[in-house]
Amino acid sequence: MSNTEKICALCERKVSKVTLHHLVPKEEGGRYTETVPLCQPCHSTIHNLFSNKELKKNFHTIQALRSSERLHDYLQWIRNTRIEQITNKSKRRRK
Repeated sequence: MSNTEKICALCERKVSKVTLHHLVPKEEGGRYTETVPLCQPCHSTIHNLFSNKELKKNFHTIQALRSSERLHDYLQWIRNTRIEQITNKSKRRRK
């Protein structure tokens, strides 16, 4: 693995860029809590599928996110692709 490749904590793919995801959203009191590196597709998808309240209550670990039925098909798909950026914005923002 080169110095420019990173590993996404959720899909476990080697990617060129990651962003830090707060396992407990900042808006729900997680400003100073644990973060994990995620590729843009995973980070975007998580925030598209779950509200901040859901993330805080039920999906505040990588294991919980990986075991979510809502992410099952997505994770199977993304693990077999080289895509590093997607646009999957929801028509309405979940709160």
